[in-house]
Amino acid sequence: MGRTAIVLAGGLGTRMKSSLHKVLHPVLGKPMILHILDEIEKVQVDEVIVVVGQSRESVISVVEGRAKIAVQEQQLGTGHAVMAALPHVKADSDTVLILYGDAPLIQASTMESIFQKQEQSGAGAVILAAHVQNPTGLGRVILSQSGQVERVVEERDASPEERQNHLINTGIYCFRTERLREACAQLRPNNAQNEYYLTDTLQYLQSMGVDVWAQIADDEEEVASVNDRFQLAQVEKIAQQRRNRELMLAGVTFLQPDSTWIGADVEIEADVTLYPGCVLEGCTQIAAGAVIGPYTRLVDAQVEAGAVVQNSVVLQSIIGEGAQVGPFAYIRPGSTVGARVKVGDFVELKNTRLGADSKVSHLAYLGDAVIGERVNIGCGVITVNYDGMQKHTTVVGDDSFIGSNANLIAPVQVGEGAYVCAGSTITDNVPDDGFAIARVKQETKPRYVKAWKQKKSRVLRMGRDS
Repeated sequence: MGRTAIVLAGGLGTRMKSSLHKVLHPVLGKPMILHILDEIEKVQVDEVIVVVGQSRESVISVVEGRAKIAVQEQQLGTGHAVMAALPHVKADSDTVLILYGDAPLIQASTMESIFQKQEQSGAGAVILAAHVQNPTGLGRVILSQSGQVERVVEERDASPEERQNHLINTGIYCFRTERLREACAQLRPNNAQNEYYLTDTLQYLQSMGVDVWAQIADDEEEVASVNDRFQLAQVEKIAQQRRNRELMLAGVTFLQPDSTWIGADVEIEADVTLYPGCVLEGCTQIAAGAVIGPYTRLVDAQVEAGAVVQNSVVLQSIIGEGAQVGPFAYIRPGSTVGARVKVGDFVELKNTRLGADSKVSHLAYLGDAVIGERVNIGCGVITVNYDGMQKHTTVVGDDSFIGSNANLIAPVQVGEGAYVCAGSTITDNVPDDGFAIARVKQETKPRYVKAWKQKKSRVLRMGRDS
């Protein structure tokens, strides 16, 4: 039995007050419309059609390859949008599900239930209805005793008794395909807005004696739509609560779920502990036993088993098994922190590989560097990787010691087991087991300070007297 899903995404969303198309606004870091396509792909659907309108190029670039594109040149209502999609529906399609690109919380299970309701009942159409606490401004669904839809009435046309009904029309429908084609052919813009309303197809089908049924949504939050930034924030909150609950049930510990933000594509294994203030974005992966936070941001990061990252930022980098990062470390893209490595406070890494069991405990910058295993990087060490025109690489061999406040002027290599003295500026390679010191020789003048102060005081007095 052929199934088609049509996603309406032609509206401009002017109430969002944004240059970004409404359906591309992110929820959990992913465009709203992709949440819908993700759920559709969990259901047995033979084709997906996205209807786009003005400013469509940005939407097409996001959904291309995952759906057919239908263009609604003028935005003349939901019925008109569906009419734009119908020529793209396969001839052997039996059922059409109509969804909205600004309603990203609908789940695959609900899509499947409405498909099955239509297929099993043989109805011309099935409405997805929902019981809501506050139905103000929404159309009501009036059901017969048998559960069929008697009518859908807009609030302005509803009687006082009908307004007490909290069963609302979500605007999501599942049609038998030939009935939808037939009903759309009869649509006329007979209203003040001069638009084609999809709800008019229901009236047409009922006037022809065709059954229309309702499927009741399990959760009113699932059918929430986004028309402005406030509603976007509400949907984001619901989506995050869902996501966090899913992870907690899978064995992840949240010390304060309401203050933890996790993107839609983040993967977290069981026995991970998340402290308050964590922001986990992109395709971040966290292995079992890791501890993240508090107040830590990970973007496209890979954190391996047992690692600890606290009060730090990690971007597109790998944190090895049992490593300790932070507090206040900044791991920039392209870096790899090896197993059991310590990266301490106010350390910045950029495109740097730290070998296993090495330590950079505090106040250092390592950029474009390859650091071996069991290396100690002292406080204040800097790899001077940029000469004003291009970047250069620093290589430090296994078991080396780099003393505090040393500058390694790239390109430079420090061999295995080498020792660089504190305060040195290293411009030449240091061989294996080499000892390097490069600083001005200290000069100490015994019993000098008192005489120096007396001399300085005399000079100052002479200046005032002149």
